[in-house]
Amino acid sequence: MRIVSGIQPTGHLHLGNYLGAIRNWVRMQDDAEKAGGDCLFFLADLHALSMPHVPAELSANTRAMTAALVACGIDPDRSTLFNQARVPAHAELQWLLNGTARIGWLNRMTQFKDKSGKNREGASAALYTYPVLQAADVLLYQATHVPVGEDQKQHLELARDVAQKFNNDYATPDAPVFTLPDPIIPSSAARIMSLRDGGSKMSKSDPSDMSRINLTDDADTMMQKVKKAKTDAEPLPSEPAGLEGRPEARNLVGIYATLADVSAADVLRDYAGQGFGAFKPALGELLVEKLGPINARFVALKDDRAALDAILDKGAEKARTLAKPTLDATYDVLGLCR
Repeated sequence: MRIVSGIQPTGHLHLGNYLGAIRNWVRMQDDAEKAGGDCLFFLADLHALSMPHVPAELSANTRAMTAALVACGIDPDRSTLFNQARVPAHAELQWLLNGTARIGWLNRMTQFKDKSGKNREGASAALYTYPVLQAADVLLYQATHVPVGEDQKQHLELARDVAQKFNNDYATPDAPVFTLPDPIIPSSAARIMSLRDGGSKMSKSDPSDMSRINLTDDADTMMQKVKKAKTDAEPLPSEPAGLEGRPEARNLVGIYATLADVSAADVLRDYAGQGFGAFKPALGELLVEKLGPINARFVALKDDRAALDAILDKGAEKARTLAKPTLDATYDVLGLCR
């Protein structure tokens, strides 16, 4: 088993990232180790170039997110943690795979349509082709499994299509160049919504900081954001069915349930009939209990640039070693002389 996954270092990690992905990365780290496998987790700073960015902010965010991942429990001694820019093989393999990826495949990618909006002609070429870089990210390491959310399934399908076509075109059945990775869709992954709009995902790009709980927030800030979160005037129901049509209430109950590792029905059993004046402080206390230690570890590490670069250098050195056989084989079967 080899698990590979990445996250863009844009903005701060928030509660949605933690409950939807990072907490499961930590669990996968443990599971892979028990199974004799390994995990590679990377900061996708090359992907960040697909959209306008401020260079100084990108480098600062890359180190800050490294600190946040370590604070959440990603152990650089047990997993390979690095940023793409330190491993040029990602960009090299993307170019080699561009000859295999098809325009028709990229035209079907819904995230390009979403991110480019009405200005498709003004979008960068990197935004259009970044699914090929995503394919390179996992194929480079012969990943057997890739954790994906619902919005990333299409990208993993593209990676499998690219790998299959490349193997068919240039390799032999008994010696394929690339492993076809399988998806991991964690059953415990939570879809955390905005604190200001229960119909929108919690997002780093939301202009309102009150819409999200950042992992960098201190206890007072977390409590204040929860108390000001949008709700309705009705008390909590006794069963989950009673949350239908109440997106903000469903979101807060879901956050509590996920943090506490219980079901929404268990939460409602304890708080049925109570208003948010009672529920919000309880949720705030739970957030502080669960995220407080993460915040403390983050604060202790975030300004230690030397330590953070040492972590990324160590991970990148290992990643480059793991990537080399695949990159060499790709050059060889394509007939490229080096």
